[in-house]
Amino acid sequence: MIPILLAFAAGLSDLFSGLIPFRFKLEESATRYVIGFAAGTMLGAVFFEMMPELHPGDAAYIGLGFFLFYLLERFTMIHSCGEAECTSETHRIGWIPVLGMASDNIVDGLGIAVAYLINPVIGVIVAVSVIIHEIPQGLTTTLLLKRSGQGTRAILFALAAEALLYPIGASLSSLVPEALNTAVLAFVTGDFLYIAASDLLPDAHKQFNVKVIFSVIAGAAAIYFLELLMK
Repeated sequence: MIPILLAFAAGLSDLFSGLIPFRFKLEESATRYVIGFAAGTMLGAVFFEMMPELHPGDAAYIGLGFFLFYLLERFTMIHSCGEAECTSETHRIGWIPVLGMASDNIVDGLGIAVAYLINPVIGVIVAVSVIIHEIPQGLTTTLLLKRSGQGTRAILFALAAEALLYPIGASLSSLVPEALNTAVLAFVTGDFLYIAASDLLPDAHKQFNVKVIFSVIAGAAAIYFLELLMK
């Protein structure tokens, strides 16, 4: 039950962050710090929590997760972007990238649940990392669909559907044999590595900014100290 609740919290993060562009005009510099901090938390979760739990034979699953999401992003153009950057020239606008992000949500939900089954502390930390990562993703969903001319009702439907996919993904953990738990965690580790290193970090560093660098390091440090507090 707890993994489902953690996944539900990640979905709420996606939903509520997607509502922000309806009320506020976002400054590009502000989104840089959020994206950088999210990247740091994901990398912190990978290096401090997820990798130490893996078996030597799980390395191939890390690569599988990494390259699968590389292909997914290339075909759907999943991006975290500031309001000024979500344009038709730099993104494929419409439902295809939203569906790509939704498939990522299922994997993240599954990852939260499996990580919790392996070690509750790791499950909570993975969930926290996902919750923070969903802030730029929720923003991106709304900005992409607004640019494509979708109405408020359609955007809210997309956000709600994305949010529900987290607990759905978490519930799928009951279908995973216990012997495959670390393999699934390795696959999610590859997903985290790709999103953080190839998506979030490049978006955060469009221009050199020391504060963004600090945000990335602060995100990783926050995960490390959260682990210490939970032990």
